[in-house]
Amino acid sequence: MNLKQSFFVALILSFVAVVSWECYWRYQGLEPNIDDNKNLWANQRAKLKNFKPNTAVFIGSSRILYDIQLDVWEQETNTKPVMLAVQGASPLPVFKDIVEKTDYNGLLVVGVTPGLFFSTLFPQASPIKRPQSLVEYYYDRTYAQRLNHALSVPLQKYLAFYRDGDEAWDTDVDLKTLISRIKLEPRSEPFYPPFNNFEEITLERHMKMPERMITDTAYANTVKEAWKAILGGDFPPPEREATTNAFVELAKKFKEKGGNLILVRCPSSGLFKEVESKGFPRNAFWDGLVEQVGAKSYNYMDYEQFSNLHLPEWSHLSTEDARFFTSELIKIMKADGILFNSKTN
Repeated sequence: MNLKQSFFVALILSFVAVVSWECYWRYQGLEPNIDDNKNLWANQRAKLKNFKPNTAVFIGSSRILYDIQLDVWEQETNTKPVMLAVQGASPLPVFKDIVEKTDYNGLLVVGVTPGLFFSTLFPQASPIKRPQSLVEYYYDRTYAQRLNHALSVPLQKYLAFYRDGDEAWDTDVDLKTLISRIKLEPRSEPFYPPFNNFEEITLERHMKMPERMITDTAYANTVKEAWKAILGGDFPPPEREATTNAFVELAKKFKEKGGNLILVRCPSSGLFKEVESKGFPRNAFWDGLVEQVGAKSYNYMDYEQFSNLHLPEWSHLSTEDARFFTSELIKIMKADGILFNSKTN
């Protein structure tokens, strides 16, 4: 067999292998999806380099990422939303970057998730390190990395087994994850239940709760079990005073630039609400922050229409209720005199 024949045989075998692997995972119920990663975040952050007057920016953790539906926001406020929230993160590193490294002075909506917002200022702690790594990646990314991401997008859209995410989900089917599932012998480390994927995101970082999380109670319960294990762990005490002071200082600088700052406390339920109520009592944490910042603030607990929303895994709204939450929140803000930037084309 000559070299040319060998090449075509290898090509055909590779094609058959890829198709077979894809068909297998499709049969298992896996669907292609865009992964939320550092490149999606950096692309959104780049919009603040030459921002438009009708821009609205969102920072915080995954709750505001899931609970603010960007298409609803854009349609009902005539602003262009830029989603810079980071999963499992404090808003402080991103807020600091916006205040100190950009000229942005428009509407900035900050999601306050107590366990993350008031957690720490320690640079190596996950709530700080995760968002800081994205900020650094934005400044350091190369053209090769940008090209690699652009080339990966079609693969993410059409191949169920392809992954380009920063989060590690137990439902991933990349080689590293599959190998990690192999248990050759009893291990001494603590057992953690699988943390299954519940992301559905667009290139603009418009996040929605997947339909499976709403219709498949058993699947949603696997995420609850993972949350139970995480929330049942040991955590250092929150650094309430330090985090509040750091945020207040940044808020002052942002408002001095003419920025319009808004604080939002998105819903939680079940175990999350119980843990947050006990560990981060409202009067000591949220109320104190609002008083010191001196900005418009909206806590879901203050509004009857938000009392029975559906959070499939206790921490993030179903898509239907996220759309309702976004629309109602906009109405509340408008009634409260919030001025959204005029749309200019």
